Amino acid sequence: MTQFATSWRLSRGRFVAEVQDLSQAQLNWRLYPGSLSIGEMALHVAGVEVSFTSQLTDAPLDEFKSRLKQAATEGVVNDLPFPFSAEEITPSLVKETLAIAESMAGPLIENPSSDALSREIVSALGPVITGEGALARFAFHPAYHQGQAYQMKNAPGFPT
Repeated sequence: MTQFATSWRLSRGRFVAEVQDLSQAQLNWRLYPGSLSIGEMALHVAGVEVSFTSQLTDAPLDEFKSRLKQAATEGVVNDLPFPFSAEEITPSLVKETLAIAESMAGPLIENPSSDALSREIVSALGPVITGEGALARFAFHPAYHQGQAYQMKNAPGFPT
């Protein structure tokens, strides 16, 4: 297991624990207009993992995984609409997408090939990064959103 995998497992585990028992209303609540909901954050985390993994391993993506990959950027770092509607963002969809992404990203981050580590890809934020840079981002990305989700869950007006 790589040093990246140890950090990723910890930060991702905390993120999943933060979101796994939320209702649909809680997953779709917004702190303010234009902010991401916790459900959108979960799909975004999964989308980044699918995006980076597919680029680093040349893994083919079916229609659903391609749509999930769009959640890495659309409605997050640009003005396009988020690729999933609030009606679609349910507890079961969140669990499914996080499981799909983990099944793709886990083997890569735990045992990356030298080709994957040196391959150059476009990150969700735009710059070209190496596979090593992608794995470093995997390691902290879920924790970033776990902190946001925690803050939202403790904000006035969060659904009970």
